[in-house]
Amino acid sequence: MSSGRVPVVLPPSVEETVRAVFGAAGARWIDGLPEVVAGLAARWGLTEFSAPFGGGTHAYVAAARRVGGARVVLKVPMVEEENIAEATALHSYDGDGAVRLLDFDPASGALLLEWARPGTELLTQPGFPSLEGRPEHADKVAFACALYRRLRRRPTAVPAGFPDLPLAADLVTGLRARLTDPEPALAEHLSPLLREQAAHACAELSEPAGELLIVNRDTHLGNIVAAEREPWLLIDPKPCLGEAAFDAGFLIMIQVQTTPTPEHARAVVVTTARHLDVPIDRARAWAFLRAIEEIVWSAEDGDDDTLPLHVAVATALAGDPC
Repeated sequence: MSSGRVPVVLPPSVEETVRAVFGAAGARWIDGLPEVVAGLAARWGLTEFSAPFGGGTHAYVAAARRVGGARVVLKVPMVEEENIAEATALHSYDGDGAVRLLDFDPASGALLLEWARPGTELLTQPGFPSLEGRPEHADKVAFACALYRRLRRRPTAVPAGFPDLPLAADLVTGLRARLTDPEPALAEHLSPLLREQAAHACAELSEPAGELLIVNRDTHLGNIVAAEREPWLLIDPKPCLGEAAFDAGFLIMIQVQTTPTPEHARAVVVTTARHLDVPIDRARAWAFLRAIEEIVWSAEDGDDDTLPLHVAVATALAGDPC
């Protein structure tokens, strides 16, 4: 490297999240990050680093120039359950509707990526409640569904060191375990209706319907950005191996947040399932379980600000959508 030194500064919001969520492990990751980035820069021939990109929660992401002049993106994540197989999915996508993976370091989980420019989000996320459920964004949701439908595929063989894709069914198993004998902080927010419907959904979804495909657990529209090679590309996948209807879960749940009523939930479930070409009942069940998952997380974290919203969404989704 010409400079001999890589400036590594995390956005304050990222550092705060990593320290709060990952504790001692997060602190070690932060302390070791400059050395990791310097090693990757030397290995991959990276210079002229930009300031880190904002908008994420637990990764260092910055543009750099590679030997030969190409502008690329280095992403060093704090590896956890949801993002562990990002490289595996991107390898299987091979640039088809998603940013292209240029290289991967199994030791750190770092990814060298195509830079999607200008990178404008299809829909900028404000946090909860999300904006996808507003009528003026219906066309954007339909477009996102078409892209996620295109991205569904059988996983390809990957080089040694690439992580296995987590199973969507394991999410169901984990929720079932938490709900069987819930902690008091969680139990007080689960009505008899929600408990009954959660048990039914877990039983229904424990066995996948159809073949196992690469699907995504974070299907919001902020993960689709404007690019040059294609008009829009997926970034930051949170992939797992599951049935096609799994893609509907998160996307339906965040749309219902706009107006968490049974009537709105019913319309969102039907429309989104049709856009994704998946069974309506399976789409609703996954959306309901994802809302229950949010209740679990909020209760465990003591997040009283978002908990009422997640309870309202789960309650709206608990009925029959048809």
